[in-house]
Amino acid sequence: MAPPPTPNPAPPPLRILMLHGFTQSPPLFHAKTRALAKSLARPFPNLHLRYVPAPHRLAGADIPGHDPAVPVAEAPEAYGWWRRKDHVMKDGQGKEAETGVVYEGIERGLQSVADCIREEGPFDGVVGFSQGAAAAAMVASLLEGRTRKEAFAEAEARGGMPYPASFLGEVDGFVQAPLKFAVCYSGFRAPGKLYEAFYEPRIRTKVLNVLGQVDVVVDEVRGMQLVSVCEGGEGMVVVHPGGHFVPSQKPWLDAVVGFVKQRMEGEGEGKKEDKEEERVEDMDVPF
Repeated sequence: MAPPPTPNPAPPPLRILMLHGFTQSPPLFHAKTRALAKSLARPFPNLHLRYVPAPHRLAGADIPGHDPAVPVAEAPEAYGWWRRKDHVMKDGQGKEAETGVVYEGIERGLQSVADCIREEGPFDGVVGFSQGAAAAAMVASLLEGRTRKEAFAEAEARGGMPYPASFLGEVDGFVQAPLKFAVCYSGFRAPGKLYEAFYEPRIRTKVLNVLGQVDVVVDEVRGMQLVSVCEGGEGMVVVHPGGHFVPSQKPWLDAVVGFVKQRMEGEGEGKKEDKEEERVEDMDVPF
C-alpha cells in the first residue's frame, strides 16, 4: 500500500504593523483596509494585523477643512504621528539660516510603534497610509541595525535627529530584527537634513510604494522622493488610477499580496539564495 501523501506544510503566521494616516484612527484604518486584510488572509490564514494608534489627538485646527462651527463633542476622533511645523533653523553661530520643517512629537509617535513591538512583537512587516506610510518607512529604516544607528550618530553631529532610544532593545541591541517588508500607500519622505539619517544610506528593507495617479494630497513628486531612497525602489512601485486612498480593487490587492508572499517565501528554509527574485513589475497585474 502506498504511503499517504505528505500534507502541505501550514503557511507561516504573518504579523503586520498597521499605521493609519493623519486625522485617522485604528478603527477607521481597519475599515479602509478590510479588502486588503481579506486578500492577505487567503494565503496567510494565520494573519495578525496590529492597528497601532498614533499618540497625538488632533484639535480641530490641525485637521484640513475643519469647520470651526462644529462642536468639539461632535468632532471625530483624529490622531497623528506628529504635527508638521515650519521652524527657523539656526547655523553654528546661532544666526537664522533657513526655514525648515520640524515634525513636532515624532519621537513620541515612533515610541508608540516601538512599545507595540516590544509588547507584542516581533512583526514581519509594516503597512502604512499617508503620514502612516512615511512613519512605516521610518520604522523599517530604524530596525535595520547598527549601520543605521551609526548613520544617525553621524547625522546628529551635523544637527540631525538622534536615533530614537525607544528602538534600542535586546535583539542585537534593537527592539527586534529587521522587518521583511514594508508597504507604503501614498507615502512620502520627511524633508530636510534633520531627518536625513532615515534615508542615507538608502533603506535596505524591501518597500512596495503604492501611489495614486490623481493623488493631490501626496502627489507623484513627493511619492517618488520616498521611492528614490529605497534600494531597488524604482522596481517596486504600483500606480493605481485613483487618488488619496487605499485601493480595494483586485489588481492592486493582488500586487500587494504578491509582494508580501515574495518576501515571506524569501525567508523560508527551502528558498535558494541564488534564485533570481521576481520584480514587482513582472507580476501578472496591470500597472
